[in-house]
Amino acid sequence: MILAIDQGTTGTTCLVFDHEAEPIGRSYREFEQHFPRPGWVEHDAGEIWQVTQAVAGEALEDAGVEPGELQAVGITNQRETVCVWDPDTGEPLHRAIVWQDRRTAARCDELREAGREPLVRERTGLVLDPYFSGTKIEWLLRNVDGLAERAREGRAVVGTIDSWLIYNLTGELATDPTNASRTMLFDIRRGDWDDELLELFGVPRNSLAQVRTSCGEIATTKPDALHGHEVPVAGVAGDQQAALFGHGCVDPGSGKSTYGTGSFVLQNAGYSAPEPCEGLLSTVAWGIGERLSYALEAAIFVTGAAVQWLRDGLGIIADAAETEQLAGSVPSNDGVYFVPALTGLGSPHWDPYARGTIVGLTRGSTRAHLARATLESIAYQTVDAVRAMEAASGVELTELRADGGATGNRWLMQFQADVLGVPVCVPEIAETTALGAAYLAGVGARLWTIEQLRSGRRDRCTFEPAMTEDQRQTLLRDWRRALERARDWARE
Repeated sequence: MILAIDQGTTGTTCLVFDHEAEPIGRSYREFEQHFPRPGWVEHDAGEIWQVTQAVAGEALEDAGVEPGELQAVGITNQRETVCVWDPDTGEPLHRAIVWQDRRTAARCDELREAGREPLVRERTGLVLDPYFSGTKIEWLLRNVDGLAERAREGRAVVGTIDSWLIYNLTGELATDPTNASRTMLFDIRRGDWDDELLELFGVPRNSLAQVRTSCGEIATTKPDALHGHEVPVAGVAGDQQAALFGHGCVDPGSGKSTYGTGSFVLQNAGYSAPEPCEGLLSTVAWGIGERLSYALEAAIFVTGAAVQWLRDGLGIIADAAETEQLAGSVPSNDGVYFVPALTGLGSPHWDPYARGTIVGLTRGSTRAHLARATLESIAYQTVDAVRAMEAASGVELTELRADGGATGNRWLMQFQADVLGVPVCVPEIAETTALGAAYLAGVGARLWTIEQLRSGRRDRCTFEPAMTEDQRQTLLRDWRRALERARDWARE
């Protein structure tokens, strides 16, 4: 049996999978979101660990796993989020700065104006954007009293969420190539931290985790950290790369879209890092043994988080599931569009100054129209990402493999198929991110083979497009008009 830890942006899910990759135990808990200033998003790293440890125990108990029966642990995590802690005590030295945080937008502008973006693009495959970890780490080192000195002396370490969990589970300071590739500090071709980038952002090398593998025996859990289980952490990957693996997209050209807090479209690019493409990212898909695989990626910042905002920010729904009925209760959007740029825009627009915008409201607009506009915005943003990827790769999408919580919303999945114009395939196990972590751990612990994953795809349902081309183009045209009104809003 394998424990998969899926540490996400709003909560942690743990699943236990049996030898046939069937989930037999599960637990989930949310944790608090902190918004100290507009555009700033933070998490309590200590709370993340406490929640993760608790739900791991609950999932193991739910599956009836006794000490000695668990064979491996797989970890997948929200990417780019940065933790800083004392390596001797394990005490966090600041709240974690979340991937959604935009506090370093001006610093990214400054670096861009200084001509540093070509270096970042060439070495890391990323763009200069506050989404990534490099400027977050730089901000911490510059703004937390004494932290830069502590980091130079080895009395403080910085890392992504996977490193924080590995440290708490095993006592070791390690990361994998997928998470390292999201920091703006990692040369994706050489597979190592880049000294020139470390100097640019002022990050001491000894404050960073050792980059190991995504699939293999990375470290061993301490029994007191994992409810009596002493087993290898045998698989680690950032959430989107784990979902790509979970879909069995192990061959070049295959790809998927994950609907979570944000949405992410990834396409396997093989064993050579793709050249930087307009509006897209080149990233590490995973590292197995000494070999890295790569992917093209489109990152959309706010999709599921927009539905959460309807619930928590506006209070117009009590549960995310209500949006399906509300969207279907009106025959059209009546010209109402919502651009959910609540933390800026990601691929393919890359505008940290865009802000959330609702257009087309009239006296006849209701909460049903707003719910529908929110779901539509998820689909429109995915279309933008897919079209950019098709242009970059020269390969037209023939189907969209979809996963994540929003795949349970049948109205959204049908609308997605309609505006994309291709079938949307939803797997039997919707939590493909956790499944990917389990697959990586299973392969790393030599319980499964890559070939078994390649042939093991199981779809629950497929949504076929049913919209006319004229309808599709009219909706997308008005979406683009709304998008332009949200662009560059917060720039002074």
